[in-house]
Amino acid sequence: MGGIIFWGIIRSAVLIPVLWILYGLMEYKYWWWFGIISVYGVIIHPALIKYNMFLQENDELINNTLCSSCKHFDKTAVLCLKFDKHPTLKSLPCEGIDWEPMDSKNETTEVHAQQRKIN
Repeated sequence: MGGIIFWGIIRSAVLIPVLWILYGLMEYKYWWWFGIISVYGVIIHPALIKYNMFLQENDELINNTLCSSCKHFDKTAVLCLKFDKHPTLKSLPCEGIDWEPMDSKNETTEVHAQQRKIN
């Protein structure tokens, strides 16, 4: 996921000077349209393609592993936040020992109810 952001920044850093140079070479009303189309074609569209590829590559890991139901799992980065490691289909960072279920609405409600009783 970080590669998508990194290459988006690199593409932006290349595209901005190119558009700046073209600003003096093109008519102003055409430059805006060229700029909008080039930002989409050079930055946004490749990032969307890479993001969809990322989702396809990690679909089974995100939906069908023990990590996907753990509260320490970050689906956007496919990362175990407790161990700061990326799980794979063959190995889990905690090997299932530190797995904790995601917070449910009932659990959160019970915690708040217990805090009210204490106060």
